[in-house]
Amino acid sequence: MPALVLLGAQWGDEGKGKATDLLGGSVDYVVRYQGGNNAGHTVVVGDQKYALHLLPSGILSPGCTPVIGNGVVVDPSVLFSELNGLNERGVDTSKLLISGNAHIITPYNVTVDKVTERFLGKRKIGTTGRGIGPTYADKINRVGIRVQDLYDESILTQKVEAALDVKNQILTKLYNRRAIAIDQVVEELLGYADRLAPYVADTVLVLNQALEQEKVVLFEGGQGTLLDIDHGTYPFVTSSNPTAGGACTGAGVGPTKISRVIGILKAYTTRVGSGPFPTELFDEDGEALRRIGGERGVTTGRDRRCGWFDAVIARYATRVNGLTDFFLTKLDVLTGWEEIPVCVAYEIDGKRVEELPYSQSDFHHAKPVYETLPGWSEDITKAKSFSDLPKNAQNYVKALEEMSGAPISAIGVGPGRDETIEINSFL
Repeated sequence: MPALVLLGAQWGDEGKGKATDLLGGSVDYVVRYQGGNNAGHTVVVGDQKYALHLLPSGILSPGCTPVIGNGVVVDPSVLFSELNGLNERGVDTSKLLISGNAHIITPYNVTVDKVTERFLGKRKIGTTGRGIGPTYADKINRVGIRVQDLYDESILTQKVEAALDVKNQILTKLYNRRAIAIDQVVEELLGYADRLAPYVADTVLVLNQALEQEKVVLFEGGQGTLLDIDHGTYPFVTSSNPTAGGACTGAGVGPTKISRVIGILKAYTTRVGSGPFPTELFDEDGEALRRIGGERGVTTGRDRRCGWFDAVIARYATRVNGLTDFFLTKLDVLTGWEEIPVCVAYEIDGKRVEELPYSQSDFHHAKPVYETLPGWSEDITKAKSFSDLPKNAQNYVKALEEMSGAPISAIGVGPGRDETIEINSFL
């Protein structure tokens, strides 16, 4: 059964868009299964750069059907803005499918997200302020608004009333904000219904039928493994499950349908937002990685924190996702360093630890244990095969593969669609 999961093996921003787009011409469906417009993918096609936030990267591949699954939270205004931008650039977006069970990010979810984060002050999580967390909280609390609710005004009104009963109390009495009017929210949400209608589908049925017909389906995770609500660096995480298991619940396919799980690894490590980051650099090397790698969040616009490659995290990602392959990105960014440190373990309270500690306190105090590998100065952006890489670059890739626990089957040597070395086919 040709079903693949492709996800981030670090803290997100690993270059999943490039990997998904590379496969997009060979697959029939590309499915976002979690997250919302707090995720961002940059895809370079020829001399054109596309910044995608909510839409699956496969929307740029003409023969592919892009799908927003039931596990995604959808801000309709952001969705339409993104669709308009692509349409203006000549991209056909008519094949998009959206699950009727996906939850809607309402205006009050965005308001609650922003005021709560501001209220937390120094204890803030570092959310994007786009209403993602509150929308998932509403889903779990069973007061969420789903796409299908836009087509029954009575049910929609009842659900908005139920959600605002508590939220307006919090906004007015705790945060000293105005109450949100129920009828205004209902009117705004109903205003999206007609335009959304052509895209809404029973995507669980569509995807399972596609797999039965031996179509190739690629499930695309947003963010990364270490931002998973269950398996990430809690509480500095996202509000959903970007790990491989999330593809099953977020798209409605059984685990026996998944044939391959591909983890995207950056050749170094980055993180956006708050939370522990053992290999973070605060020196000239960190600035150089940020500058050369163009490390600025696609969605947030925030500078990414940069550090050396962390093999402990890579091994953890292999374990919790059941990774079968890695796609190593941005190897070209490391060109020019005489020596490249790699974190192979942590030191915690004077002890060497080679696996990710389950304790948040231990991880917060983890100090990286480095091994240094020789670097290279040759331009690798024109390399078409593994043998084209300088010997030291080859050795660096082999070392990362051995430390991480799964084969590296593709290597990104530049931002372009064609600047990739394919070692083993993913299909």
